[in-house]
Amino acid sequence: MPLDAAEVAITGLAQYGAGDREWMAVDRDGRFVTQREFPRLALVDIALDGKALVLSAPDAAAVAVPLAGPATASRDVTVWHSDVRGVDQGDAVAAWLSAFLESDLRLVRFDRATPRRCNPDYAGASGAHTFFADGYPILVIGSASLDDLNARLQAHGEQALPMNRFRPNLVVTGLDPYAEDHVETVACGPVMLKLVKPCTRCQVTTTDQASGRVGIEPLPTLSTYRRNDALGGVTFGMNAIVAAGAGGTIAVGAPVTIDYRF
Repeated sequence: MPLDAAEVAITGLAQYGAGDREWMAVDRDGRFVTQREFPRLALVDIALDGKALVLSAPDAAAVAVPLAGPATASRDVTVWHSDVRGVDQGDAVAAWLSAFLESDLRLVRFDRATPRRCNPDYAGASGAHTFFADGYPILVIGSASLDDLNARLQAHGEQALPMNRFRPNLVVTGLDPYAEDHVETVACGPVMLKLVKPCTRCQVTTTDQASGRVGIEPLPTLSTYRRNDALGGVTFGMNAIVAAGAGGTIAVGAPVTIDYRF
C-alpha cells in the first residue's frame, strides 16, 4: 500500500496507529497462509480510513474490519517458527476471505500484549520486535538494485519487474546497485534504521501482483549473481530494525543519510 508519509514504530511502519503486517490470514489450525499457497491474495486490496481496515477484491464486495476490533480473547497462531497470539477479527471477514480463496480461513490481528522478538543473532540485544512480518520490521531496497536486475532480465528477453514484486517498506534512491548490502544505518530526520540481515527471497517474487499469475522470474536470474549459500537462497534488499526515533515520521522525497559498515 503506497503512502506519502508513514509513522515509524518499533514494529515497523504504521498509519492511523495500525501497523504494517499487523493482520494475518490463518488456516483452521492457526497457521499463517500467504501468496505462496494462495497467489490470489495478490488481488486483495487493502485500505485504511482511520476507522477500519477495508479489504476489497475483483467481483467481491468490500468488507470492513473496525480498527477498534472485537472484544475477544487472543488465540495461538503461528508464523514461520514463531508461536504468537492473535485476536480473531470475526465471522464476516472470515467468510469473505474463505469465499474469495475457496478455503477455510480466518483473519487475526497481532496481540500486542505478547511481543514477537526479532532473531537476536541479527538484531542483537536491541529488543527489536515485529508483528506478522517474516522476521523484521522494515525492508529496505535501493532503486538502483531493481534497475540493475531489470537490465539483466531484459538482456535475455524477459520483462522488467515493478518494485512491488519485492514488497519493500522503504525505497532509497541515489545508492549504487546493491549498496544497501553494506549499509549500517539509514537516517531520515529523527528516525534511524539499522540494516541487520539480507532478505532471502522466495517464490512470492514470481507472482504478478496485478493479476495473481505465477511466473518464473526473477529467481533464476537472481540465482546467477545473488546467491548467498550461508542463508540458503538468493538475496535482494536488507531487513532493518528501528534503532532510534520511533514515533517519528518519514515521507516520500525526504533526504536520508547513509552510514556504511566498512
